[in-house]
Amino acid sequence: MRGVRWRRVASQIGRSVAVWAVSTVTLLLLAGILPDFRLRSADGDSATDIAVTAAFGAGAFGLLSAVVWPLLVRLLLLVPALVLGLLVFFLNGALLLLALRLNPAERGAAAPETAVVVAAVMSAVASATGAALAVRDDDAYRRRLYRLSDRRRRSGPPSPSSPGTVFLQLDGVGHDVLLDAVGKGLMPTVARWLDFGDGGRSTHRLTPWRTDWSSQTGASQLGILHGSNHDVPAFRWYEKDTREVVVCNRPTSAAELQRRAVGYAGHGGLLAVDGASRGNLFSGGAEQQALVLSIATRRRSRENRSRAGYFAYFSDPANAVRTALSFVADVGREIGQSTRARLRQQRPRVSRAGLYPFVRAFATIVERDVVVASVTGDMLVGRTAVYADLVAYDEVAHHSGPASRDAQKVLESLDRSLALIENVAEHAPRPYRIVVLSDHGQSPGETFRSRYGLTLGDLVRAGCGLPVSRRAERTRSGAEARAAVRAALRIPVEEGGERHRPARRSEPIVLASGNLGLVSFPDVTHRMSKEEIDARHPALLPTLANHPGVGFLLVRSDEHGGVVLGANGAEIPLAGLDEDPGPLAAFGPGAADAVRRTHSFPHTADIMVNSFHDPSDGEVLAFEEQIGSHGGLGGAQGRPFLLSPLVLSAPVADGAELVGAEHVHRVLRRWLRESNGPQVPLESSEERAA
Repeated sequence: MRGVRWRRVASQIGRSVAVWAVSTVTLLLLAGILPDFRLRSADGDSATDIAVTAAFGAGAFGLLSAVVWPLLVRLLLLVPALVLGLLVFFLNGALLLLALRLNPAERGAAAPETAVVVAAVMSAVASATGAALAVRDDDAYRRRLYRLSDRRRRSGPPSPSSPGTVFLQLDGVGHDVLLDAVGKGLMPTVARWLDFGDGGRSTHRLTPWRTDWSSQTGASQLGILHGSNHDVPAFRWYEKDTREVVVCNRPTSAAELQRRAVGYAGHGGLLAVDGASRGNLFSGGAEQQALVLSIATRRRSRENRSRAGYFAYFSDPANAVRTALSFVADVGREIGQSTRARLRQQRPRVSRAGLYPFVRAFATIVERDVVVASVTGDMLVGRTAVYADLVAYDEVAHHSGPASRDAQKVLESLDRSLALIENVAEHAPRPYRIVVLSDHGQSPGETFRSRYGLTLGDLVRAGCGLPVSRRAERTRSGAEARAAVRAALRIPVEEGGERHRPARRSEPIVLASGNLGLVSFPDVTHRMSKEEIDARHPALLPTLANHPGVGFLLVRSDEHGGVVLGANGAEIPLAGLDEDPGPLAAFGPGAADAVRRTHSFPHTADIMVNSFHDPSDGEVLAFEEQIGSHGGLGGAQGRPFLLSPLVLSAPVADGAELVGAEHVHRVLRRWLRESNGPQVPLESSEERAA
């Protein structure tokens, strides 16, 4: 045993010396390349003096990084993750300048901006060298995890022996996309869990589920984490009582939606007892939170700030620099990919310029790294339930397409994150069950604007007889809408350039949530009926319902309570959709129930517009500038997945369907009880049967 211990010590010393030597050589090379960086005095030095200065500088920089960096991270925990990621370069540069000043001979010097570059290269080279030397040393990695686990166990209460549960949400990854990625070998970890072709034994089961009409993260995650997504008709909508537009990813809106959901459900959420929420829109009632949007407007305190994930990641300067360099590399990768798509005249395509490359890099690199580090920290400290959202795929698929090569590369990186979390689970102080799920899928298709030359807002304005842009006027849809208005109002064909101007009223508010559009008339305090809309704008509903890019409309009816409108005068009362689905037939089973549920919401828009959907290829037409979209009915967007360990009970009975985010919440609650996890209020007999 003593011999093994000495060999480990010798191995560690050898790696440290090797890293020091490589860092010294790197410093010498940089001094020869960069004009504002030198390792000699003004009078000149011998080669030996320069080498000693380089060795001293490299050693001092490495020591300062190991000792001073963790202290800096503790002081900067309140700094947002993106800002801290950018500060990494400048803080490292300051440490290098300090290391050079510590040299008694005072030979080295560097300009501040040059020090930033040198420090970044030094940290990257040291990290790469250490990783290369330890690549075959699995014991070194395991010992590091054991030490971290033991230290955290000693600092906290003993962890229970009952299993904990980690819920990992792969944002926007549909059921069929996951299966396709597994079949192509892009996700070997998931393939191994499902026993795809390796002759082993599967450890997980894959279950598809069906979203509500609002197939987007706000509605799905609110229902999953808090047990209710009642009155969330879309990603964004106008509320007439408050005269405000609610947007799910706006901090103030997220906080209000969470407050409402807690009131509807009657409990704090899925993670109310010993839980952690990482990278989510909502907290789920967790005490430990990081990158949670619903608390972004609250003043930071012990109750809503978590140090574990940030400190575990950023306390290692090599990790921080690696993330920063990966961020820059991903920005360059996105610029290259978008340029290639533009040169090839790839269709469909949307603009990916401006700040988008930085937004994408933050989602695919910075947020992923911080969230994964937070989850591993939670596992090593032994928390009972963790829910984390990895948004990388959703962000890339919106702009590159759900099945694009860009999106597939993201799936590969997500699978590596799953493998890392699985590895950490082996060293956690308690056993963990890893559940992977998605909140929605994404449906491909070009945008409504690119196909027809005008936006949904333009079409609504034209149908109301309101002025639209000249570009929209010249389109076929715009001309047909104006003709419909003139016919409905019995106005003769325009002569001499004179145009009809209806009586001035408050203009309609038109909002888009993927391929779901919402039209509201803000000067009417209640939800308008079909009869009221027809009396006010007689051409509007026919213009929308007969447009080839629109699948169906939902409006309130004084006569029928609610009706679905389609092309060629189709008008189906909600109560009769089961016998005659009419325009909903193309949207598959469950569409009628989803529409009826949304109709019951207090803040459903005056007109709900769902885009055209082609069942043969799954395409929809987004009312936003996205070629991979979600938010309404149609295609893969409404078919996410739930990947659960076989040791947990089946989500639903054989032959039954898992429908709606609230149903998923009840399943996850049941699994936590099976693991002796957090106890939220007992469900009713109907919920228990589900």
